[in-house]
Amino acid sequence: MNQEMIFAGFGGQGVMLMGQILAYAGMMEGQQVSWFPAYGPEMRGGTANCSVIIGDEAVGTPIVTEPQVVVAMNLPSLDKFEPHLAAGGILLINSSLIERPAKRSDVKALLVPCNDIAKELGNPKVANMVMVGAIVAASGVVKIESVLQVLAKKIFKNKPEVMQLNEQAIRRGMACIS
Repeated sequence: MNQEMIFAGFGGQGVMLMGQILAYAGMMEGQQVSWFPAYGPEMRGGTANCSVIIGDEAVGTPIVTEPQVVVAMNLPSLDKFEPHLAAGGILLINSSLIERPAKRSDVKALLVPCNDIAKELGNPKVANMVMVGAIVAASGVVKIESVLQVLAKKIFKNKPEVMQLNEQAIRRGMACIS
């Protein structure tokens, strides 16, 4: 069965990278994957989202209309994508930037203070990695080992100090869920 996800936020929040990391991790596990980006009219500061599909079935289309997982890194993203989340789905909310709770009671809403944790770790740029950890812990779509392997081999290949910080952020995100 395939798991369909939407990641959304402002440009510059690392939304596309979150989706790419999970798609690569799925590939490393031998799963079928799709990553489909969408940008607003501006890049940094504009809207950005991507659809990711990971599973054991062939992906017929990269278009996701009723995801099982929605990640909202900002309020406009929550407002836009919460209504599309499948009943019983997982809604991950960046509670550092979004002050309202989920409107739906038929989904599992999880609050993750991504920006607050990133500040505690000393680098606001790792807020997206905090959310990656929360996604893995909440959905089980891929293994954490696969995510860390993608980071070490593809993203931060020659930057061990950056890799260590990002791994800390991911593990803090996981701890928010477990």
